[in-house]
Amino acid sequence: MGEGISNEQLFEFMTKMYGEMQEGFKEVKQDIVRLENNVVRLENKMDTNHKALYDGYKLTYEKLITLEKKVDEIENKVEKQDVEIRVIKGAK
Repeated sequence: MGEGISNEQLFEFMTKMYGEMQEGFKEVKQDIVRLENNVVRLENKMDTNHKALYDGYKLTYEKLITLEKKVDEIENKVEKQDVEIRVIKGAK
């Protein structure tokens, strides 16, 4: 009869395989934790950048509104002066 694998050898093999699998799972879990930390860091960075961009957009928009009001005021003054000039020229 041929020699087979004994129960003891099978047990040792299974124990070794189990230990290696547990070590592999531990490494995978560590990789997942590192990945999750990187994702959280990226999300925080994106939130900060988004807020900064929004604040910049808001300031630019507010400045544009202010400039539009000033241009409207200047336009009204020019129109008024144009009318006054025509009146003065017509009176001569």
